Amino acid sequence: MNDHLNIARDRELLQGLARNEDNALEIIYLENYPVIMRMVTQNNGTEDDAKDLFQEAIIILYEKVQAGNFDLHSKLKTFLYAVCRRLWLKKLQNSNGQVALTETMEEILPLEGVALEEHEQKDEQFRTMEKAMGTLGEPCKTLLEDYYIHKQSMQDIAEKFGYTNAENAKNQKYKCLMRLKKLFFEQYNTK
Repeated sequence: MNDHLNIARDRELLQGLARNEDNALEIIYLENYPVIMRMVTQNNGTEDDAKDLFQEAIIILYEKVQAGNFDLHSKLKTFLYAVCRRLWLKKLQNSNGQVALTETMEEILPLEGVALEEHEQKDEQFRTMEKAMGTLGEPCKTLLEDYYIHKQSMQDIAEKFGYTNAENAKNQKYKCLMRLKKLFFEQYNTK
């Protein structure tokens, strides 16, 4: 029943897209782009690649909607994911043979929308983690970002934050991770 409501809502968005309503396009983008960006960046692509790919998929969708004979039989997210997946696989295959498609990639990029719910769940977890990071506070937020995102060494972090040695920085990182984990699960379990 819930899927039918989602498809009905998606069809309304497509009607808005057909009428060139900016709001419909914005909603489609906000609800679908994060999954595509993660798919591309986890599979030898950049954020710019993901933006280009998603734009291509939106153009394909727009042209189908404008033709007037497009009938959505699945979730819009499933349709866009399938289009982007095919476009990305094609791009990787055409990139002068530098990137070989592996079985792992086929598992990550399922042809059907079956694993889409899994991606949606991961999206929700990422959003929850972002909220938890936002409420974590300093210096923990910066320390964790420096280590995990910017790949700084514990020695560099110790010097930046004024810890006496890398071991003290490592202990602080552990305490920060425990705080982040607590915040994450408090927010995740209330959904």
